[in-house]
Amino acid sequence: MTTTAPSAADPAAAGSPGDLPAAVLRSSPADFVVEELPAYAPSGRGEHVFVTFRKTGRNTPDAVRAIALALGADPGSTGFAGMKDRHAITTQTASIQLPLARDPAPLLEKAELPGIEILAVARHDNKLKPGHLVGNRFRITLRGIDPSALPLAERRLAEIGRVGVPNAFGPQRFGRDGGNPERALAWIAGRERGPRDKREQRLLFSALQSRWFNEVLARREADGTWSTVLPGDLAKKRDSGGLFLVPLEGPELADAEARAAALAISPTGPMFGRKMRWPEGAPGALELEVLTAAIGDPRRLDAFAHAGEGTRRPLRLEVDGLEVCAAGPSAGEADARGAGDPAAGQGIVVSFVLPKGGYATTVLGRVFRLVDASAPQPSTGRPGAAGAPAPEEEDAVDEGQPGAAP
Repeated sequence: MTTTAPSAADPAAAGSPGDLPAAVLRSSPADFVVEELPAYAPSGRGEHVFVTFRKTGRNTPDAVRAIALALGADPGSTGFAGMKDRHAITTQTASIQLPLARDPAPLLEKAELPGIEILAVARHDNKLKPGHLVGNRFRITLRGIDPSALPLAERRLAEIGRVGVPNAFGPQRFGRDGGNPERALAWIAGRERGPRDKREQRLLFSALQSRWFNEVLARREADGTWSTVLPGDLAKKRDSGGLFLVPLEGPELADAEARAAALAISPTGPMFGRKMRWPEGAPGALELEVLTAAIGDPRRLDAFAHAGEGTRRPLRLEVDGLEVCAAGPSAGEADARGAGDPAAGQGIVVSFVLPKGGYATTVLGRVFRLVDASAPQPSTGRPGAAGAPAPEEEDAVDEGQPGAAP
């Protein structure tokens, strides 16, 4: 069944972990399906080969490296727009630098690529870089749900489809043990030596940026301003992605508030860095308070621009095309328990589209206490995904790094 939005906002849409029904995530790769939505089509010419592929049971870097080696290309010349989870069936595109005289099609036809299905090959002028995507389409099956909890859960999901959710970073952003922000702080403070690898530097710094963003978002969620604009906010336009300063007073402020209520614009929060644009008024004071409490002088970040220049991220995550339907049994489930056994709980399939950088577990974690069947041990932390263990990856993109034009 397709959900329909309720006539009034459901105050329970952002339940606390103890109030939420359990749901099992990733019982099999087929229960977590992701399709990357590219920002542009390849031009058909150029020395970079865009390979669109579907992978199962492999992480993105390993899959891209395997494709590059099958083409006889340097794995260091590859690019991709975002990371996709190992415990899933995911479709995405990678670029591999390949001389024009070499035809990639026959090389890929004879290649043995376990867990990888090649869907399309085309040439392009430039390398694919992090963030070169519009968003991702998800089709996620949740199992083992108490049947009595389903009506309220479906109402909560419907409301999320109407108003969005707080755009928190999930636990996967902070490393396997959740300690990357602390390691980054020690590096910035000079207490520890930072990593030499540039990619690792960016990962550490982005984890710290993400924690600070979550702190600002939590404060805005607590006072109910995460989805509306305040005087002095930097708001992001949904259609164009452009930023503008919300006036401190006057009719233009009232107009911005109405546009935020219609989801045409959203307030943004900080991904701190040297080049980040600062808001004014109360939003600017809040962000300065968070950063100063963490590192003292904000200018300390100037020396780390190579790891992250800074940018703005919407406080609200819009969820497009959200639909819910009943799920069929997983492989072996009907045989193990018998069809219709109420002890097995029920399953639903939730489909939706998120913009780049949005986490599916952030959405589902507002409704369910997620139990990740692919994780070796459960975790209890939450920003955004209530009680969700940290998967290896979901849709990591380099926030704070400027994206190149196609």
